[in-house]
Amino acid sequence: MLKLYAMQSSGNCYKVRLLLAKLGLPFTLVDVDLLRGENRTPEFLMKNPEGRVPLLELPGGRFLAESGAILAYLAEGSPLLPDERFARAEVLRWMFFEQHSHEPAIAAARFWLKLVRGGRELRTHDVDRWQEEGYAALGVMERHLARRPFFVDGRLTIADIALYAHTHVAEEGEFDLTGFPAVRGWLARVAAAPGHVGMDWRPDASLGSDTGAGDATLVNAS
Repeated sequence: MLKLYAMQSSGNCYKVRLLLAKLGLPFTLVDVDLLRGENRTPEFLMKNPEGRVPLLELPGGRFLAESGAILAYLAEGSPLLPDERFARAEVLRWMFFEQHSHEPAIAAARFWLKLVRGGRELRTHDVDRWQEEGYAALGVMERHLARRPFFVDGRLTIADIALYAHTHVAEEGEFDLTGFPAVRGWLARVAAAPGHVGMDWRPDASLGSDTGAGDATLVNAS
């Protein structure tokens, strides 16, 4: 069975949980609290020397890090990752955009301003930069989505999942989405798609339910 090492409040980890739920894949969830340093233990660093989550453990003992790589691996052969060459490249294009232009501002602002106690004081000089770069990324998304329902090929793909994870909680990083109607419409469409689960979803909540998510078990890393 797949094993996912993740932090509940992490947008990057949420991407993987959301995809696993949509695909109905069974998995074991192992909680790793970055704020308590559980990702820096010798045991965890043996699994991922970079000390980051999400981390996917595959049957047979191999480990796969980086949320985008995990999404691509899990979505292979599903409608969420197109077979057609150009459409697949477009999915990767938007996933690269998410990691290069979107996540470093929008996710970083949420992490330091919402999740870390005293984070604003620790990163005072970064706030204006996060705002500038985050709004620039949202502007790119707005222009693209003004003419289409999803990012690629007119349908939901892992590019949408990658970008949705941090965008739907952007206001927790003090980004105002009022001026981005196309982005807000897209967020609503992603949330309305079959198999959707929220960031607070934990796999044990799906047992015996009709969410479509696969059975899973929970383990605490501490």
